Amino acid sequence: MATFSTRFLGCKVSFADAQAIRERLLGDGHVEVAEGGEIQVVNTCCVTHEAVSKSRQAASRAARSAQTVYVTGCASNLEGAFSGAPENVVVTARTGDEAASFVAGDVGAIGCVEAHHGLDRVRAFVKIQDGCSFSCAFCVIPLVRGATRSRTAAAVLAEVRRRAAQGHREIVLTGVNLGCFRDREAGYTLAGLVREAGAIPGVERLRLSSIEVNHVTDELVAALTETPTVSPHLHVPLQSGDDRVLRAMGRRYTAAQFERRLEPLRGLNLTSDVIVGFPTEDEAAFERTLALVERLGITKVHVFPYSPRPGTRTAREDVVPTAVKRDRSRRLRALSDELSRRRWQERVGTTDRVLVDRPGRGYADDYTPWLVRDAPEVGAFVTARAVGIADEGVLAVAA
Repeated sequence: MATFSTRFLGCKVSFADAQAIRERLLGDGHVEVAEGGEIQVVNTCCVTHEAVSKSRQAASRAARSAQTVYVTGCASNLEGAFSGAPENVVVTARTGDEAASFVAGDVGAIGCVEAHHGLDRVRAFVKIQDGCSFSCAFCVIPLVRGATRSRTAAAVLAEVRRRAAQGHREIVLTGVNLGCFRDREAGYTLAGLVREAGAIPGVERLRLSSIEVNHVTDELVAALTETPTVSPHLHVPLQSGDDRVLRAMGRRYTAAQFERRLEPLRGLNLTSDVIVGFPTEDEAAFERTLALVERLGITKVHVFPYSPRPGTRTAREDVVPTAVKRDRSRRLRALSDELSRRRWQERVGTTDRVLVDRPGRGYADDYTPWLVRDAPEVGAFVTARAVGIADEGVLAVAA
């Protein structure tokens, strides 16, 4: 028996992968600790240079106290990312189920064990798809995660049922490129999976982690808006609001097409990703991005200053000065904060259902953050009435 801990950096897919490793080790009879442990797993990210740097630092810190550190996830597949790491660091060069199988096999089981896992979070991330077969000029993910592939619908739905039975009140379907999910043999698209997963007893809220705008089809819009348990929130990466930049990025839409695809979802809480300082982005292009974000009312923008990634088409291009990237990032984040506050202000006087995921805090059905006075215990839903706003979200009281 070994003590272990897991840490993930990056996206919801990274969390789902780390969770799979955690459950394999628990199932093999090992003991989880909050921090440290003889075995420490660092599930890494490589989407930016900063993410790789943080992943290296996390592995080095873990190596000071662990017998063995397993580096898994995207950055573990990036050549040279962990060169010079301490001798007790094992770079697995694996993601997803392959990483979980490698770590569990290397650590070893302790015999016949029947593990009962405690509830880790009030929401569960269920991975339905991995990899990406598109080739955006800036993106390293296809190189480190491979081509798109989907789990079977039966496996996904079985996991959703298991998570609901464990007590998870919210299910988040996640993947690298969710819209590529297909189970052709069983006849499932993403829309069909959403409808069926949302109808499983015990699933009180269902969300998608993100979706590319090209996959926002009429069929998917109908599934999202007609399934009662689906959250009125959608995260759709934009990356830029300028057509010339989008072409250089290798994105497969124009700014007008992006806006048109989202028109049927007006009223939903829309969030997005934007890259600032891409090599072909000038001030006019950035201004067009700001204008589109404001026009769409995107309430939360994850801002990524452009960072050249090895092996990509733009790996040797980085012409926008750091100071300019920093200024554009600041301006876009300021707009994002303003748009968030506008939506929060519109909620004042209304009621909503809030899933409490931290003491006194949680997320409403549209995934806006609410701070609820006298909220019940973590993991419960509460009907709350908005009475004001604060820097962190909507101020509310139990209705």
